[in-house]
Amino acid sequence: MWYELSKEFIYSFVGIEGKLADAAHFFIYDTIKIWFLLLTIIFAVSFLRTWVNTEYVRAHLQGKSALYGHVGASLFGIVTPFCSCSAIPLFLGFIQARIPIGVTFSYLISAPMNNEIAIAMLFGLFGWKITAIYIGFGLMVAVIGGYFIGKMGVEKEILLDVKPTSSELKAELVKLTLKDRAKEAWNNTFDIFKKIYLYVLLGVGVGAWIHGYIPTDFIARYTGEGNPLAVIIAVIMGIPMYSNAAGVMPLVEVLTSKGMLLGTALSFMMAVTALSLPEALILKKIISLKLIGIFFAIVGSGIIAIGYIFNTIL
Repeated sequence: MWYELSKEFIYSFVGIEGKLADAAHFFIYDTIKIWFLLLTIIFAVSFLRTWVNTEYVRAHLQGKSALYGHVGASLFGIVTPFCSCSAIPLFLGFIQARIPIGVTFSYLISAPMNNEIAIAMLFGLFGWKITAIYIGFGLMVAVIGGYFIGKMGVEKEILLDVKPTSSELKAELVKLTLKDRAKEAWNNTFDIFKKIYLYVLLGVGVGAWIHGYIPTDFIARYTGEGNPLAVIIAVIMGIPMYSNAAGVMPLVEVLTSKGMLLGTALSFMMAVTALSLPEALILKKIISLKLIGIFFAIVGSGIIAIGYIFNTIL
C-alpha cells in the first residue's frame, strides 16, 4: 500500500519524472517502511528484554562451560541494540566480572552485527530466509571468533587492572507489571529511535541517489560476480567507516539492486557495523594493540568467508 501511495504522490501529485522521481519515490517509500519496522521490532525485543537485566546475564555466564558461554554471550548480543562502540561498556563490564576473555569477545562481535535493528531492516528488505541465514552466520562468527581468541591465552593483553569482585553477582530476574514493561519498552524504543532516525534518513538518502543516478553497470563491474576479490574489497572499504545498521542497510538494498552480489553487500555491512576505527581507538584503552589486531583479523576473516559463502549458495 505504501509503495503505491508514495508512487502516486511523486508521479501524479508532485508531477516529477525521470531519475529524480525514481530517487524521490525510493526515499519516501523506504523511509516509511524502515521507520515502521524499527518501531515495531525494537518495541517487541525491548518488551521481552524487560524480564532480564545485564547483571543476571553476567552472573549466569560465570562458571559455565566454554561453549555455553560463547553461545550465550552471542545470543545476548542480539537483544542489545548497540553499535561497535556502544557495545564496549558492557564488554568492559564482562571483563570486570572476570568472565573469560573469549566469551566477552563473542558478545562484542555479536552485539553490533546481530542486533534487532539489523534484523528488522534485513527482514523488511530481503525477507525471513535471508535474515535467518544472516543471523546464523553472524552467530557463527561470534562464537568461533570468541572461541579462538579465548584459546590464544591473551589475558595478559588486557590493560586494565581487573580486581576480583567482592561478592557474587546476583542472578535476579526483573519483576515488573505488564504495564510497566510496556512503558519501559516504549521508552527504550523511542530513545533508540531518536538516536537513529537521522541515520535512516541519511542512509536512505544516499541509497536513493545511488538508486536514481548511478548506472547498474558501474557497480556490477567492480562488485559483481566477475570480480573474485569483490568481497575482500568490500570488507576493506567497510572497516574505516563508522555507522550502525540503520545507516548502512539502505545502501545494501540499493547496491544489490544495482548488481552487487548479496554476499558482497552483506560483508560490507558487517564490516561497517562490527569493525570500525573509532571502536579500535576506544578498545586501545582496554586491551593491547596486539589483541585489537587479532580481534580485527579473526572477525574480518570470518566476514569475508561469510560473503563468499553467501555468494555461492544464493
